Amino acid sequence: MVLLPCSPACVFRDEKMAEAKRTLPVLSESATGSPGGAPWAALGRLDLRLAAAARLAEIVYGVGFDEDRFRGLHLDAREMGRLLERMPGLPPLADDSARPVPLIDEQDLRFVALGQRFGLAAPELDILLVALAPEVDPRYERLYAYLQDDVTRKRPSVDLILNLLAATAEEKLAGRRHFLPASPLLRHQLLQLYEDPPGAHATFLTRYCKVDEGIVDYLLGGDGTALHPDDCLTVFPADHRIAETPLTETQRETMPRLLAEGRAVLHLRGVSGSGRRTVAAYLARRSGRDLLCFDPSRALVRGEEDFPGICRRAVREARLREALLYVAEVDALLDDDREARLREFSQALEDWDGPTVLAGELPWRPLSLYRARPFARVELAIPDFAERARLWRREATGLSAEDLEAVAARFNFTPGQIRAAAHSAGQSARTRQGVGARIQAGELFEACRRHSNQKLGDLARKIDPRHGWDDIVLPADALEQLREVCRQAVHRPLVLGQWGFERKLSYGKGLNVLFSGPPGTGKTLAAEVIARDLGLDLYQIDLSRVVSKYIGETEKNLDKIFTEARTSNAILLFDEADALFGKRSEVKDAHDRYANIETGYLLQKMEEYEGIAILATNLRGNLDEAFIRRMSFCVEFPFPREEERRLIWEKIWPSQAPRRTDLPLERMADRFEISGGNIKNIALAAAFLAAHDGAEIAVRHLLRATRREYQKMGKILDDGDFRERMDE
Repeated sequence: MVLLPCSPACVFRDEKMAEAKRTLPVLSESATGSPGGAPWAALGRLDLRLAAAARLAEIVYGVGFDEDRFRGLHLDAREMGRLLERMPGLPPLADDSARPVPLIDEQDLRFVALGQRFGLAAPELDILLVALAPEVDPRYERLYAYLQDDVTRKRPSVDLILNLLAATAEEKLAGRRHFLPASPLLRHQLLQLYEDPPGAHATFLTRYCKVDEGIVDYLLGGDGTALHPDDCLTVFPADHRIAETPLTETQRETMPRLLAEGRAVLHLRGVSGSGRRTVAAYLARRSGRDLLCFDPSRALVRGEEDFPGICRRAVREARLREALLYVAEVDALLDDDREARLREFSQALEDWDGPTVLAGELPWRPLSLYRARPFARVELAIPDFAERARLWRREATGLSAEDLEAVAARFNFTPGQIRAAAHSAGQSARTRQGVGARIQAGELFEACRRHSNQKLGDLARKIDPRHGWDDIVLPADALEQLREVCRQAVHRPLVLGQWGFERKLSYGKGLNVLFSGPPGTGKTLAAEVIARDLGLDLYQIDLSRVVSKYIGETEKNLDKIFTEARTSNAILLFDEADALFGKRSEVKDAHDRYANIETGYLLQKMEEYEGIAILATNLRGNLDEAFIRRMSFCVEFPFPREEERRLIWEKIWPSQAPRRTDLPLERMADRFEISGGNIKNIALAAAFLAAHDGAEIAVRHLLRATRREYQKMGKILDDGDFRERMDE
């Protein structure tokens, strides 16, 4: 250290310092140490340090400096001289004749534990104590303002902390590293630096320090379970109640051993409600750890600019609690648009030496970070029929085994969905009959429909099935095929599960049905009938939202549809399927190559899908033959014959509709060869015409409605032609 020539002021300072040391106040025993969560003993030692600094401040700043109410707002020649007499870099509030005693010792258990978990050195613990003091007692704000010669600076600045803790200029200069972004204090978000006021472009030394609220709670004896209410973190204590885990016996033994290896990473892949968090809670309890849940999707909603800091805080909280870090919905980081966020998340995890559990629905692509760690995947499949029936018997007591098996067969629910649906059904029963009411089968089925995933609404239109078997008119063979579709859907759990066919089939476990025929022959109506008979929702896929001109977007949309449909327990209706499932062609250019890739991807997804999918087309010949081979049923919807048209004419009228009894429905069926869709349009148009006339639906209304329908079809039918046909 290079010393400047001693000035008279320096000599005066040394003399006064010795006097100050002789007159330091002696704190009582109760002030210097006491049991409890707060660091009273350490704060007592800090008080001694501040008392010495206060006496030295009078020497450094000049006698009577505290009496000048305008001090800091002006400078005079005397003050300038005093500033220039002070040696550069020398801590003005520290005794350079002896090294300061550390403020934190082995009795301050919370500080010691914090230091061990984050690798903090003794000076860094002292820094935390100085910054913590105003959180314990507001008097420290006034003390710090006094020592900084500024009543507005109530928080300790970097300069004040260094002046209090450093004995020499070399120590003060070296102490700056504790406030750098790469230091443990700032990297782990234990300490935060602020400008006062914000945006003042303050120098490094004039920035003030504040301990993070979570760290304050911990150091003052908090249990560490209370987080900010809008935070993306949730803590579950090691002894919290958990539901039945879906792990196998082997997994229950191997997974805890894996996570005991410190930096191990476990990826739990499964749909929402499959028990991912339950598994994580089980593993946390087995290891005696709390479970810290971090949701990156919620963090991204709060603002992507805050995302790195939130990730670091999640890791800090996990380290602080020595918890099992559970990252929910990690899929939010796997999108190509979120690649930068994924890197930031991975960088934050580099500071985490404990176990990590990742949860999502998509396959995880390990980064280099995880290649150096023990890594394992666990697939949490949707329970099979037997397991679903067992869960229903446990959650929905009071219903017959037949009803519960019917629910288990029709709704491919996860354990979480089963619990939620059973609870909702119980609530409905209590609303109906009060406490102790028994759940009825209808209430349980309705609750299951409500708890089916509804995310398909982005790419599909929900159809409310209102038609039954009495409303559809088809040839006997086609009608029998539709009934076979329903019977197969009902008995699939028995055949595939109990009879063991599921173990024989690696793919093709779904029920794929093709409806082909001219427009208006009842294909969509048939889909409604099946959905109503099975008690399932019907979603019509909107091809305009699925098909995209951008490479890869169509596949993404299709993957989303089939992924959501797995737990939506809905019937998928691809209307005009030839537009999406068309024939593969000879490759002549890049467009043909990409179109063939789309078709191949569709074939793959159809094989993997285990639900019910209905493809409707007017042009069966345009479908790729590979799709035809994968159909469980191919139902032909022919143009209705005369007898079938007559039945349609008779069934189309609601019982409430006023119509004359002499409507020539048989002649209409005989003379006009039109589809059921055309008949529906004519009947509806005739009803509106009659309503306008304030009369019953009569022949004249049928006349006008039929003529309008023929105009839509590109045909001409005048009144004379109509009457001639009717009179024949």
